[in-house]
Amino acid sequence: MDTLYPNVGCELNYHKDYELVIAVMLSAQTKDSAVNAVTAVLFNKYPTLEQLADTDIKDIEEILRSIGLYKNKAKNLKAICHTLLRDYDGKVPEEKNVLQTLPGVGNKTAGVIRAEIFHIPELPVDTHILRISKRLKLTDQNADATETEQKLKRLFPKDRWIKTHHQLIHFGRYTCTAKNPQCENCKLSRFCTKK
Repeated sequence: MDTLYPNVGCELNYHKDYELVIAVMLSAQTKDSAVNAVTAVLFNKYPTLEQLADTDIKDIEEILRSIGLYKNKAKNLKAICHTLLRDYDGKVPEEKNVLQTLPGVGNKTAGVIRAEIFHIPELPVDTHILRISKRLKLTDQNADATETEQKLKRLFPKDRWIKTHHQLIHFGRYTCTAKNPQCENCKLSRFCTKK
């Protein structure tokens, strides 16, 4: 992985901590490129947390219309903004259990936020990492995301968790894709169950 993806990181665009929270929440079942397209419009039109919290939900829905589950995500977005302003003085909390109380923020999203914003070692598992972990026999074939995360945390040193997370995501997006994986060019094919 260090040879394939030596210097990879988060592909979501953001400038403020709360923008990452929103972007990661929006990325559920949606490509990062699609999220980046809508957040560019959203954060330009509403450059503060207060403006996002106060805007009409119909306008947010219109901006998010091109991504999946946009109505529910618009509702979560507004609720996140209100919660951050009301309960945390507009700042993103770093505790995982607290992050998971934010609307639309589950274990994976909380892990991404902690790793990206606070540089706390986390190894959140998305659909790419789950698929790759099974293909490379890093976890059981019937393991869910939580079980896979725990297994990967045992397999990799804690100081590599964040980097490994990014490397596995990139590997899943650009090499070991769900459809038509590039097996003939893959340096890890000898470990793969797919061949």
